[in-house]
Amino acid sequence: MHILHTAKFLKSAGSLRDMPPDSGWEVAFAGRSNAGKSSALNALAAHKGLARVSKTPGRTQLLNVFQIDDERRLVDLPGYGYAKVPIGVRDQWRGMVDGFLRSREALKGLVLIMDSRHPLKDYDRQMLDYSAAIAKPCHVLLTKADKLSRNEATRTLNAVRKELGADGSTEVGISVQLFSATAKTGLDEARVVVARWLGLPVDPAR
Repeated sequence: MHILHTAKFLKSAGSLRDMPPDSGWEVAFAGRSNAGKSSALNALAAHKGLARVSKTPGRTQLLNVFQIDDERRLVDLPGYGYAKVPIGVRDQWRGMVDGFLRSREALKGLVLIMDSRHPLKDYDRQMLDYSAAIAKPCHVLLTKADKLSRNEATRTLNAVRKELGADGSTEVGISVQLFSATAKTGLDEARVVVARWLGLPVDPAR
């Protein structure tokens, strides 16, 4: 069993004041609504009900915290790409995400979820800019890879890596991989990255 399988819901925070103490290790997950962020989290933790999956984009409106152990957490950030919500609410989400990314000392890395069929939208680029501004590594999951043919998936992966100048490192800068929660594509690769950022064994089986 992988250590991420121990993840359990801890709390939903409506503001930074509601977050757990800023210590230990955290990995944040971000992505446009409908990019498959909740499905990716559930697949990584092997827990179908860990993160709420909804057919209505934009349901993640809070900072949802999942605990691995007393010092390690996964944080699901609000996604607002397709969300049909008032501009004021969307601005509030942006402010909360901005504050979290810029002030959270425990944050060790950002996993950015992109739909492999529609990568590098405005929101994706904004989150990449955030990770660069705060000097945190960003690992991109090109989700729903099972919706593409093998050749299409490879072309997309290479194109995104080239545009972002991804060097394959998960310690600094940007790394990119294909991922499918449905077909279980890229699960071990992604788990290794997250485990490393959490200071955990990187063996995908542990």
